[in-house]
Amino acid sequence: MGKNGSGKTSMRSIIFANYLARDTMRLGPTLDVEYSHVRFLGNLVLNLWDCGGQDAFYNNYFESQRDHIFRNVQVLIYVFDIASTNWESDLKYYEGTVAALLENSPDARVCCLVHKMDLVPTDQAERAFAERAEIIETKTKSLPVNCYKTSIWDETLYRAWSSIVYSLIPNITDIESNLHRFCEVCGADEVVLFEMATFLKISHASLHEHTDIHRFEKISNIIKQFKLSCSKIQGSFAPGTTGGGGGGFSQLQVSNSRFTALVDEFTTNTVIMVILSNKDDGKVLEEGTTEEQKSGSGNSVVQGAAFPAAVQANIKAARKHFEQFIAPSKK
Repeated sequence: MGKNGSGKTSMRSIIFANYLARDTMRLGPTLDVEYSHVRFLGNLVLNLWDCGGQDAFYNNYFESQRDHIFRNVQVLIYVFDIASTNWESDLKYYEGTVAALLENSPDARVCCLVHKMDLVPTDQAERAFAERAEIIETKTKSLPVNCYKTSIWDETLYRAWSSIVYSLIPNITDIESNLHRFCEVCGADEVVLFEMATFLKISHASLHEHTDIHRFEKISNIIKQFKLSCSKIQGSFAPGTTGGGGGGFSQLQVSNSRFTALVDEFTTNTVIMVILSNKDDGKVLEEGTTEEQKSGSGNSVVQGAAFPAAVQANIKAARKHFEQFIAPSKK
């Protein structure tokens, strides 16, 4: 939920309908309530209620549709426009939403997205978000709330939605422990599990520290845009893979002198990414040559190049094991 023009429909279209940020410019305002459901990880269904933010609709929610809209809610996602010129009115409607939630779904959790952060100057963004978040937490009363700063133009939107969906997965502890074991068996630097349709990060396991805390969201964004590009050349990749609908890809491998990254279909509803350091390739010498190349062997050999094949075998062997934690869709 959120007031009109706050960006609700745009972010839903990007995450769940494979829109690019620039494509959301052609979306019109939501009228009344647009309902849809998304099957996530096979047996988890996300019921999405995109509620129009015009004043007339809000009054309708709080009066005639109060019980219908706010009953049996597990998570309320409320969107605030950081650039709103009517902050007091926004808070008033939010307080009404919280009151309706307390009355009909007192065990619900609240996730507030402080959206359009790209409109705030970089040097002022953290302070502006902190001020908004503090007020929102006060207005949420006894309900648990998490605030996220988001923009459709960077990775923050994926990060927020990944966190929200992560909190909804009932057996996430089992998935994480098994993923960590898989990472150890492969001798990988890091293993990341993504949901296939949305490419939101589900979980990850790391054997080494990484400095970029936004790396998962960046990868989600890059891969999803790559998928969309592939869909325009449907004959070049295996149809019905990595997101379905034809024009996907079944496997992707990226390598350089430092690492190899494998992206592969895993279970029915997930994609796995395995990062391997090229640990045995020695020092990278001047002009990018390896020890073997400098010694005049004539071959550009990266020791440890057999690792990807071994990892692919491990992925194939682990699929059946992980299916019991990530159930396939029920027909």
